[in-house]
Amino acid sequence: MMEKLARVREVREQRLSGGEVAPIAVGPAEGAALCDWVRREGAVEPHEIGLGYAISTLFICEGLLVNGGEINHVTIDPYQFESLPGHPPLYDGVGVAVLEEAGVRDLVELHLERSETALPRLLAEGRTFDLAFIDGNHRFEGVFLDLVYCGKLLSPGAVVFVDDVQLPAVRKAAQFCVSNLGWTIEDEGSEDEHEWIVLRTGPTDAFHRPFDSFVEFS
Repeated sequence: MMEKLARVREVREQRLSGGEVAPIAVGPAEGAALCDWVRREGAVEPHEIGLGYAISTLFICEGLLVNGGEINHVTIDPYQFESLPGHPPLYDGVGVAVLEEAGVRDLVELHLERSETALPRLLAEGRTFDLAFIDGNHRFEGVFLDLVYCGKLLSPGAVVFVDDVQLPAVRKAAQFCVSNLGWTIEDEGSEDEHEWIVLRTGPTDAFHRPFDSFVEFS
């Protein structure tokens, strides 16, 4: 376990120091915050939307290795091998290669599909998770769907770590959950071009509130 933990840290630092993952991947400060929340929550089965260069995944894996126990981290990324419409390949499998290099590919269950189809399927299969990291589609509707399904897949009182809330659409979607679903803000931070927010989910009966219940949010 200690050898694997050391390898995760070594590969992650190599990638961060090389500069090729900036500004897309999380930085050292945000990654450390993410790892700390994984450890503090005692998470052993988180899920992540957006593998990318796998830097955030390595921070999550570090926290999981420290926590010990049976580990299964689910990550969703439709563009790990495929390109965005009209664009050249962005990642070309580099995230998977990084996981293999770090020796944690066996800890990660990768779904190569969009989160709006993967999350409902995981819910239908009865899957549950104990922490979520959201860094996928940054359009409002994409983040909104990710957050809502995270609320259904996580236990009440679980942590949702949301990246890139410097973008109005991302922050707006997060604010809906606070205003209408009873979620609370546990932490916020910033690093270079990234801002993040840590939310804690509320009671699941919020999804069954009266149909005309709606709180304006900004």
